[in-house]
Amino acid sequence: MSTPPSRTDLPTHEVTNQPPERGDVDLWASDPVLRGLAARTGAQTAPLVEYGRALGTADMRQAGRDANRNPPELRAFDRAGRRVDEVRFHPSYHQLMRLGTAAGYSAIAWEKAPGGHATHAAMVYLASQTEPGHCCPLTMTYAALPALAAAPDLDAAWRPPLMSRDYDPAACPVAAKRGATLGMAMTEKQGGSDIRANTTTAMRDGDAWRLRGHKWFCSAPMSDGFLTLAQAPGGLTCFLLPRWLEDGPNGLHLMRLKDKLGNRANASAEVEFHDALAWQIGDEGDGIRTILGMVHHTRLDTAMAPAGLMRAALAEAHHWTAHRSAFQRRLIDQPLMRAVLADLVLDWEGALTLGMRVAQAFDGTTDGDRSFARVGVGLAKFLSNKLCPRVTVEAMEVLGGMGYVEDTPLPMLYREAPLNGIWEGSGNVICLDILRSLARDPLAAQGVQSELEAATGADRRYDAALRAHAERWPDLPPEAEARWFAERLALLLTASLLLRFAPAEVADAYVATRIASTAGRVAGAIPQGDVGGILARLVPDP
Repeated sequence: MSTPPSRTDLPTHEVTNQPPERGDVDLWASDPVLRGLAARTGAQTAPLVEYGRALGTADMRQAGRDANRNPPELRAFDRAGRRVDEVRFHPSYHQLMRLGTAAGYSAIAWEKAPGGHATHAAMVYLASQTEPGHCCPLTMTYAALPALAAAPDLDAAWRPPLMSRDYDPAACPVAAKRGATLGMAMTEKQGGSDIRANTTTAMRDGDAWRLRGHKWFCSAPMSDGFLTLAQAPGGLTCFLLPRWLEDGPNGLHLMRLKDKLGNRANASAEVEFHDALAWQIGDEGDGIRTILGMVHHTRLDTAMAPAGLMRAALAEAHHWTAHRSAFQRRLIDQPLMRAVLADLVLDWEGALTLGMRVAQAFDGTTDGDRSFARVGVGLAKFLSNKLCPRVTVEAMEVLGGMGYVEDTPLPMLYREAPLNGIWEGSGNVICLDILRSLARDPLAAQGVQSELEAATGADRRYDAALRAHAERWPDLPPEAEARWFAERLALLLTASLLLRFAPAEVADAYVATRIASTAGRVAGAIPQGDVGGILARLVPDP
């Protein structure tokens, strides 16, 4: 008879039933939904293959975590008391910026190759899965280029460095740089979304202007220049304000960095303009219309990023459930867990599908394409950002207590989830913009209606829901119903796309749960059946 081990012989730390490290993950190769959508929308495959592989490596994911755990720091003065107004970043942040710039995140849409905006949108989706904070300066650089076209001389000087594939973080005049980025500074304390209430002033100085005032939010304050709005004698006007002049820093003072809930790798600042030199873009008094060209494009990115965040959260949840057991079964094999994950996959695939269809419209050349893009980007931004926090929280819950621990990316994704719904127009602003676009542009309404009707006949439940929508709102809704209307319209638009292009099990489940059902929308409220085909959209079954 063996002798029981003494207490000193008992193991105290034996690791069992814990998932292995994920290691390198090819974000392109492991995503059949993205690959199918990229082909359908005309995106360029080669740069996405390379970018997705690089972003998913264990080293790059660690760089994303390091950039979040070591946030930027403001260095307002040097040791002698001279203003320097610099933001210092962890080396990992520069590593991420270098990769995105080289891949063409900011430039590829403007390089005249087909499918540029769809390729860019896919890059936003991929980058958001690894570290979303560094996307901000890259997104604004991408979006600023159409606004610069209103000032040909500025465009000629700034477009080459802004489209460079060479990342150059040096603090010096743009003419001396290998590559450049552009930020934005619009929001003021008293105005918020009402930018007509801005009080920053502009006084002419020869061919240029001098700006004086305070901006409550300046996104990416380390950028080489900023698009901003100020009150000129002729009204609110758009300006390009460089951070550095030929003889030294411009009159842009960084007052403090915002202490934000998330987006920690990226700097956001309060700034003051002390007679800062700036150049006019567009007509005097026409600043809102001019800068809306930038906002329109940044909204595409805020519609794509939540799909990337959802994908990242669900990939972590799937990895956990595939390697974790409870009650003598793997979690992924338990019916209720499968129902929850499959239900969440529908939100992610719907968001990605709608976002890529809108990006395809950005690449279009007709008036109809442009009109559909204007209203479609609002619908995608609104719906996807309402879904993102819920999906992220559910994925966190799948991991239990570990999902609440910074050793996993779930806390970072959770902090990030609300942000894109706030940036570039919060929910109410977006819904009102949708109504204005539909009211003012017949081609926008026609484009949406054509997309909706393209799926009729495929599913009687969808057809009935489409009729009910038209009966409920034969015309545009009153303002108080704008959110309800926008949500329903975006859901129907997503369902139409999935009915036409997604596998039958995905489209059927989406229509059953999002279009035909009036049941509560807790994750897992999905009809009983084999959900393996839906789960395979997230991680293909080996």
